[in-house]
Amino acid sequence: MKKIRSIATIADILIMAVVALINPLNPFHNRYPATPPRIPDKVEIRYVANTAIDSTQQARIHAEMDEMRYYFKVHNVSDEGYHLVARYNEVLKQKARKASKPSKACYTVRIAAKDRPMPAVKIAGGYWKAGHFLVGSLNGKGIARDWRGRIVSAVWDADTVVTAIRIDEQGIYQGQMDSFLQACGQGTMDEWDGCHKEGFWQDDQLQGFGFESSPNHQLRIGEWKAGKFLGEKLKYTTERIYGIDISRHQHEKGRKRYGIDFSKLRITSLGKRHDTQGRTFPVSFIYIKSTEGTTIRNRYFMTDYMKAKKQGIHVGAYHFFSLKSSAELQAKYFVNHTLFRKGDFPPVLDVEPTDAQIKKIGGSDVLMKRIRLFMEYVERRTGMRPILYVSQMFVNRHMANATDIKQKYNVWIARYSQYKPDVKLAYWQLCPDGRVDGITGEVDVNVFNGYQDQFTEFVKTGFLTH
Repeated sequence: MKKIRSIATIADILIMAVVALINPLNPFHNRYPATPPRIPDKVEIRYVANTAIDSTQQARIHAEMDEMRYYFKVHNVSDEGYHLVARYNEVLKQKARKASKPSKACYTVRIAAKDRPMPAVKIAGGYWKAGHFLVGSLNGKGIARDWRGRIVSAVWDADTVVTAIRIDEQGIYQGQMDSFLQACGQGTMDEWDGCHKEGFWQDDQLQGFGFESSPNHQLRIGEWKAGKFLGEKLKYTTERIYGIDISRHQHEKGRKRYGIDFSKLRITSLGKRHDTQGRTFPVSFIYIKSTEGTTIRNRYFMTDYMKAKKQGIHVGAYHFFSLKSSAELQAKYFVNHTLFRKGDFPPVLDVEPTDAQIKKIGGSDVLMKRIRLFMEYVERRTGMRPILYVSQMFVNRHMANATDIKQKYNVWIARYSQYKPDVKLAYWQLCPDGRVDGITGEVDVNVFNGYQDQFTEFVKTGFLTH
């Protein structure tokens, strides 16, 4: 038998079973019974609870704790919901400690009758208590059924639920409820499959800010709508690490040619979708396009590379992937025509084909094979593990059978909505229309997935560990 922390004690539950025998359909029937029910002088309950956690539960706990370690690696206290996740992380640690010390515990509850009046049973128009039906608002503890027939144990204040607990086929909900006894307001849900949900609820679903920790998938923290996870909203603070990626397009606008003043670089806008409230940000890293396919080179690469390095900015190079030539030949072309120096950021493979182009070469698996060949060759030649740049839609549509790629390589995601992608990543390209002092026209702006401590580690290792 599981030990459940509830508003109702074990004694309450037994008494509820007795009270439930009273027919509530006619509240004025037997309103003042001649012989009201008598509560025994003492109620004594004894049961044994096995607190041992089996191997399946242990695996679930460790899976969740792995996700927690990654979360704390790329977040800090300034992020929304950090304290909620930290609190639940302590719960997981306690479970892990119990898992290492399995035992059985015996519990005995003795309650004097004078201290245990019957709980109220709330129904339409009033409530039953100690064998009497009382018309009016309920104050204090009581039980009721919702429209689905689920039993709710709650604390009422003038018929308004203050806090409640509900146990059903899905799990245990604890928190605020509305007048229909549906989860509404702040609350938590511990589901039987090990999933923990916490945040703001409406109509029995997460709505607004909340998080979900599960042994079956990544931690989801951020905005929810009708139970559907939308994503995490970033706060664009000065603690964030920002960078840009550039190519010849920052130098050429039609027939006009422009230089870049690397001594003046500072991000003044994160594009139309993101309000920075007048804040500006330093450029902490720059990625420069070097090559494309097996024939195209960026004529500005070397100049931009040297000038950025001179300003002390971390620099990396990227290759734009073509489906018209072999992956190995492209990898050789990229390595042979790109400068790689100690301390540079990892090279990047930029993959942006259309669905029609992927279908033409034989499908997603063929493309994944080409990506593997390119990444492996570049890693052998440069000694750095490359990063894969793709859109989140590309991940969802074409990388279902590429778990090895997602696990081995850091990912740089292009997504321009207000929500952070629900994937593990090194960089997030948050807009294509940013503005940077020292550069003419629009610029792609990126944010590093972490803060200064993680960025310092990344500078040393070239890899953001999960």
